[in-house]
Amino acid sequence: MLHFNMSKSTNSVFKSFHTLHTYISLMASLDGQKSNETPPNHVEIPVGAVGVEPKANREILEEKNIDYSQRANWVRAAVLGANDGLVSVASLMMGVGAVKEQMAAMLLAGFAGLIAGACSMAIGEFVSVYTQYDIEIAQMKRERENKSIGDGVSEEAEREKLPNPFQAAVASALAFSVGAVVPLLSAAFIKNHKIRLGVLVTVASLTLVVFGGLGAVVGKTPITKSCFRVLIGGWMAMTVTFGFTKLFAFTGI
Repeated sequence: MLHFNMSKSTNSVFKSFHTLHTYISLMASLDGQKSNETPPNHVEIPVGAVGVEPKANREILEEKNIDYSQRANWVRAAVLGANDGLVSVASLMMGVGAVKEQMAAMLLAGFAGLIAGACSMAIGEFVSVYTQYDIEIAQMKRERENKSIGDGVSEEAEREKLPNPFQAAVASALAFSVGAVVPLLSAAFIKNHKIRLGVLVTVASLTLVVFGGLGAVVGKTPITKSCFRVLIGGWMAMTVTFGFTKLFAFTGI
């Protein structure tokens, strides 16, 4: 009787172990299936190679990182010189044309204005930019003495960002000359006085629009506003010069 009870107990233990083993195997298989399934809210994010950026992104970043302030000095000097040359010489020729109908008188006045204006623009721009250069150099020295600039920034790299007075002066003189030549050439071959003045105003207006557009494209600024601003300024200068000269000639002053 005792032997029968021990055998029955042993069989019960074996059955229990077998049942437990079967349950564990079943749970393991279920966990494996769940791990292979994709969750409903799963989102895959592609990750590229570490440290490697797509070519398109690099080009966009390089374009965005262009420091257009580096162009500011010579662009400002060139646009200012061209506008001054065109407006001042055209206004001077119209002022002379208001009282003198001879083509030689208008051309001589325009040529004198070209020479004087180019020299004046170059000297004025050189002095102005060189003063700014000295101020920024002094500021850099003070900052280095106070150790407000990191050691990783070299002095040569900082100097490259400073304005170049010689570049600004040459750009102003050349731009002034280019702008001043336009009204001279437009009036050089027209004998009729009224037609000469009309052609002078038309050519000067179109050239002002071109100069304004070039400055906007190079400086990455709105083209329409730049052209409109330059054109209105040129018209005002020519109108005031012609009107006051005509008034003084009429009153006999």
